[in-house]
Amino acid sequence: MVLKKMNILLITAFLIGCCVCACGKEDSITSETLEKDTEEVSSTEETKSAEEEATEQWEKGYNLPVDEQEAVEAENDCIEMMERISDIYGDADKGAASNVVLEDETIFKMQKKIMETGCPVATLVLYSNMGNYENVDKFLNECMDGKSGAVVIYEIYDDGGVGRMKFIFDGTDMYIVSTRGVWNDNNTPGTSYISYTRIKEWKYTGKGWFCYELCVPEYPEVTEMVDGSCLIRVKPMTEEQREMSEKCVRGLGYQGNNLLCSNWDTEHMEELDYNGIYEYLYAMKYQEKFNSENYPNGIPKEEFENLIMEYLPVTAEQIREYAVFDEENQTYAWVRLGCLNYAPTFFGTSLPEVIDIRENGDGTITLTVDAVCDMVICDDAVITHELTIRFAEDGSFQYLGNEILNDGIMQIPDYQYRIKN
Repeated sequence: MVLKKMNILLITAFLIGCCVCACGKEDSITSETLEKDTEEVSSTEETKSAEEEATEQWEKGYNLPVDEQEAVEAENDCIEMMERISDIYGDADKGAASNVVLEDETIFKMQKKIMETGCPVATLVLYSNMGNYENVDKFLNECMDGKSGAVVIYEIYDDGGVGRMKFIFDGTDMYIVSTRGVWNDNNTPGTSYISYTRIKEWKYTGKGWFCYELCVPEYPEVTEMVDGSCLIRVKPMTEEQREMSEKCVRGLGYQGNNLLCSNWDTEHMEELDYNGIYEYLYAMKYQEKFNSENYPNGIPKEEFENLIMEYLPVTAEQIREYAVFDEENQTYAWVRLGCLNYAPTFFGTSLPEVIDIRENGDGTITLTVDAVCDMVICDDAVITHELTIRFAEDGSFQYLGNEILNDGIMQIPDYQYRIKN
């Protein structure tokens, strides 16, 4: 409407000028004034549109504009930390694969080097503790009290790159400035991206897990779900908790077998998925992945039963009764876990974490275990269960029972057997 009125004024001014033969200077001034007004209106509309877009983006909470000084600081800090570990990275065995995956020992050397700066630094190694965690613990406790502040956490990735995460709390909302440090072809450090994002929800658990959910694109902007869930362990595990986690529960998990996600004891073992459990026990014993190609016609009876009986107090006769057994060929069936026999769940990706160890009077121990899930539900204890174990003098052990506490069995998906009788 504004532009239409401007056009009418221009035409009117032109006609009056022609009729009275007035000086062209006055017409020129009128025309220039109107053109200037038109440009100002257009500029105002463009500015308004840009402001609206900026407001809309802030409401979305992701891809937020990064302050120039903040960006420079983040990049410089990230590269500085990578330069500190450049010698360790240069001497590390990177293998022949295009995707570098460093050994845990090398990652821990890098962590120790960065810890010398006094900065908090974590790794992606399972059950590893954050170095210099105290400042993060203090920051999060103060945030829960409504006190504004900021803290920087460094994270060492499997490829030797370093991430810098600056968490900023303004008293109401929390934001994160993330920077990713990478190694270039000539082993010189650089950065691949920097982002500024609002954290939609967050909590700091009594166990010491910092759980947060980032603002991410949502439907209809994207057609597939984007998971913004993240977990960072702040408070450290004890050495004994970590040792028991790695030795007794890490190799089992909650996917493909139900030893940790069902209720059973020595008197009630019929519901265990023996055909599913076998490959996990095999990997625990031999420290290598079970190769089904070596068993095209099934797993031989003695081989299957001996491994199961080593880890579970069950007889060969019971195994033949409970498991899927081919009487004619004297073999046990095994099929790979896949889309035809398993529906993926977020719970299935959880990591079992020992949080307490109790010695019993009968010589057994009971591990209290939490299922920590960092996908979607972002929970450091989806279920809590007690796993009873008996250790032998040589360090070997048997699982004797599992009990899911607090009706947690009702909060997880029903277990899906990959093979049925």
